[in-house]
Amino acid sequence: MALSELNDRLRFVLVRTSHSGNIGSAARAMRTMGFDRLTLVAPQRFPDPEATALAAGADDVLAKASIQEDVVAGLAGTTFALGLSARRRGVNIPELDPREGVAQAIAAARRGEQVALVFGNERTGLENDELSRCHAMIRIPSVDDFSSLNLSQAVQVVAYELRSALLADEVTDAKSPEAVPDPDEVPADAEQLERFFTHLGQMLDDIEFHKGRSPVTIMLKLRKLFLRARPELRELRILHGILADAQRMAEIAHKKD
Repeated sequence: MALSELNDRLRFVLVRTSHSGNIGSAARAMRTMGFDRLTLVAPQRFPDPEATALAAGADDVLAKASIQEDVVAGLAGTTFALGLSARRRGVNIPELDPREGVAQAIAAARRGEQVALVFGNERTGLENDELSRCHAMIRIPSVDDFSSLNLSQAVQVVAYELRSALLADEVTDAKSPEAVPDPDEVPADAEQLERFFTHLGQMLDDIEFHKGRSPVTIMLKLRKLFLRARPELRELRILHGILADAQRMAEIAHKKD
């Protein structure tokens, strides 16, 4: 598979970026490694002259950057998301080093999936609800007493690891036949999963599953379960049907009461 085709399946997502210069520096870091798909979620300032200046010629990356209001919209169309975090959070998802994460990202891209590398705000990183929408977390193994990388530096590390792995795979590809991904086997994307999680939450409320307890913990555990399972769209349709039937039976029971 051509590098350009794989690159088109890899997206860098910057969430709530405070300093527009970091957007430009991140664009430059991406462009030097051959990537140009950038999504900005709720940036504080963009477009901005400082972003253009620090992009140092990567104007094409900035020009076609997608700007979205929230993480769900920022991950629209993606089926595999990896969140970058400097430390463990309250969200219990698999933690990978950059090479492990990159290997999984490329494997997903080869299967025809759209992949997102998600980076948080410069000061706070990814919040728990943002990280919970990712399938795994990448942690760059910096020293414990000074673990804070600049946003664009983190982007550069991941972009470099991606390019190195893709160049190595290109040699292997030349020696082996290309496998054509089956579109029916591609997992549901982020928006489809969010609709399912909304439906799941509604169903649990309708059957009074929580019985007055907070639904937050159980929903986080269920989200983790289904993100790990990575259901296909046709599997989600079955699950939606089950949820709808459960809601219908709950409505009948409530009417009898």
